[in-house]
Amino acid sequence: MRKILFGILIALATGSCTNNQKHSGDASRSVSQTDSAENWTLLPFTRIDSVNPVLKPGTGSFIDPILKKNVLWEEKDVFNPAIVQRDGRIYMLYRAQDKTGKPAGTSRIGLAVSTDAVHFTRMKAPVFYPDNDAYKKLEWTGGCEDPRVVADSLGTYYMTYTAFDGQTARLLVATSTDLLHWKKYGSVFAKAYNGKYADKWSKSGSIVSTYKNGQAVATKINGKYWMYWGDTQIWSATSDDLINWTPVEMKAGEQPPVKLRSQAANMPQLKVVLPTREGKFDSDLVESGPPAMLTDKGILLIYNSRNMQAYGDKSLPDGTYAAGQVLFDKNDPTKILKRVSTYFMRPEKPYEITGQVNQVCFLEGLTQFKNKWYLYYGTGDSKIAVAVKE
Repeated sequence: MRKILFGILIALATGSCTNNQKHSGDASRSVSQTDSAENWTLLPFTRIDSVNPVLKPGTGSFIDPILKKNVLWEEKDVFNPAIVQRDGRIYMLYRAQDKTGKPAGTSRIGLAVSTDAVHFTRMKAPVFYPDNDAYKKLEWTGGCEDPRVVADSLGTYYMTYTAFDGQTARLLVATSTDLLHWKKYGSVFAKAYNGKYADKWSKSGSIVSTYKNGQAVATKINGKYWMYWGDTQIWSATSDDLINWTPVEMKAGEQPPVKLRSQAANMPQLKVVLPTREGKFDSDLVESGPPAMLTDKGILLIYNSRNMQAYGDKSLPDGTYAAGQVLFDKNDPTKILKRVSTYFMRPEKPYEITGQVNQVCFLEGLTQFKNKWYLYYGTGDSKIAVAVKE
């Protein structure tokens, strides 16, 4: 049945979205020679300008189960995609916004497929969205945002995503065997510490994985699955089943490495595993990117960040989202071994500089396809682009 459903995906789709720009230069030139020479980073990546943006807002429509009317669910913006590789194809689960929900449009998750990693054909209707179910109060009207997807050893897919009710973002999880039909489980933290983190602001769950044939497969470390999460500082959590997660708290007497701001200040017990850095591109916030990669050298996490000139990199505009890389100890996922000194990707192209949110490259999807690494990212919270490592 799974293969049949994957086969009919092409027939159900409506169209692809590309442009005809020329190939660009090296997007990783901002990383220092020292970082690259140490050979732990996944670099360099080059934007594929001949196809970027690979996905733009579309004309797909469906009957929304809550509104009970036809909705142009991806007409406003598309961005922040997860990537799954299966049967020689690349599947993109992407966040899309309409123009009706509040505050910035309701988000739903669409599905597009590619046979070459750069040209995508999308389905007409979303595959994941707020519904009249037990999770409506968490997902409506803001929607379902920013998916990240890993598989387990048996081929079930686990999607962490942000549910936004218009006021609070919460990290939730769902599963699927075919990417078309999903089962929701609610908050990843519902059962931890009597639920004290379930209603706290939480986002961006990046589960530590081994990349097998281009697919991120969740992999245990010392008997536990691990996840990096958060969008102010980056914290960690552990799980036995990929559904229920327990945040890692600080030990008695331990102090956070930075002054906590914003939502982070509401969770002072949590152990910060990747802090912001004054004077650098990642001064204002750090946020997990694609599923973290378990390697022989350690756990490689590509992460997103936001800069503020007042206490960050004065060469970058306020609010710039740029990307970095960090290596954690594979035996202690809370311990940093290496971290790049500066960004390897920042907004440079018009579609990255201007959008729903200006100055944004937000990396979220990664796969290895035909001996090349492809990195997919949201641009200006409006479109989706891709960069490649040969």
